[in-house]
Amino acid sequence: MSADLGASADRTGTREATMSEPRPGPVEVDDPTPHEQTVLAAPAAVAQASDRGARIVAVAITLAWHVAIGLPAVLATRTQFAAPTVVLGGWILVAVIGAVAAVRLLRGAPLPPWPLAGVLLAVDAAVFAAVGERQLFTAANWVWGTLGWFFVLALWGRRVSCLVALLTTHALIALAAVLTSTPGPADLARYTMYVYGTFSLPVAVFVGSAVIVGLARERAAAAAAMHTLAAERAAAERGRQERRDRLALVGAAAERVLGELAAGEADPDDPEVQRRCVLAAARLRRLIAESDDVPDPLLHELRAAADLAERNGLPIDLVAIGSPPPLPVEVRRRLADPLTSLLADARGWARLTVVAGPDEVVVSLVTPDREGPDATGPPTEHEDGPVQHLHERDGDIRWAQTRWSG
Repeated sequence: MSADLGASADRTGTREATMSEPRPGPVEVDDPTPHEQTVLAAPAAVAQASDRGARIVAVAITLAWHVAIGLPAVLATRTQFAAPTVVLGGWILVAVIGAVAAVRLLRGAPLPPWPLAGVLLAVDAAVFAAVGERQLFTAANWVWGTLGWFFVLALWGRRVSCLVALLTTHALIALAAVLTSTPGPADLARYTMYVYGTFSLPVAVFVGSAVIVGLARERAAAAAAMHTLAAERAAAERGRQERRDRLALVGAAAERVLGELAAGEADPDDPEVQRRCVLAAARLRRLIAESDDVPDPLLHELRAAADLAERNGLPIDLVAIGSPPPLPVEVRRRLADPLTSLLADARGWARLTVVAGPDEVVVSLVTPDREGPDATGPPTEHEDGPVQHLHERDGDIRWAQTRWSG
């Protein structure tokens, strides 16, 4: 670095201290991009909505069956039970358990499945023993048709083998009650029909809801992936078109300079012609650097501009603090282009500084002020979309800064 740069560094220390505090550390590259978050969130939302609908259906069937079918039969034949208090008390206990389970299930809160299953099986055995032989196969023995649905609520979201195990235990309890009542062939046939009914409907709803949720998740994932792919294609096409437009614009500027030089209309020794050539070359190099696959595209583009300035004999110091986050091409252009233009006009020395964090990137350029003390004036500030521009000069140095805040 030249002695002039060292001297001017003291004069600009105060200004650069106003920049954002450095936030060193690499950017987490494993974080999902917005497109990836969409692909992951959409299927989960659809699956959650489908699962909630299935839960509402299961709760409605369970409570409606227990209240609309079981309760009237129990009240109508309560005097004919061997132990009416046990039958009615068991109905009330299961109703309370079902209400609590329904509320927690609809809110998405986890249920303690095996304690609930244990209580339900205990009620199952007590009611079969308390209804008596005459009411064993009537609607008053409400555990036949109702208890399987409460098993569905208790085991919601778990493997179907767990539900099958509970229903099998329920069938064995019923078989024990039937065998102790000196059954005939008709009783065994009724038992078989009841077991088939208690197995088939709850298992069908349990498995069907899981299948529907899985299919909804898969279809939502496929649809989200297709929409994401279409959006990426459209964005890539827009990016290519923008690059073509910029290349045509930058190429036209370079063509004008080269045409004037070839026709003898411009003097290669003219500082203004030299500045135009340097600016056109810097823009071309930055445009080429945009398409390079590098970890830090912004730093790569700034290094390309700094390398060109160095090749033209300008001592330049590029300092980078922190790792810039992934930035859209348009934001990188608005951060780099104003400073690249000033670099083309710089003489003597230059210092380019990049301070980056997860949600902020600040790029500043310090160069000697070629226009002298008459160029002093208040700092200027304006915004270009999401990028803020600051510019200040005091007759000795020129300080420019671009800032993006996420």
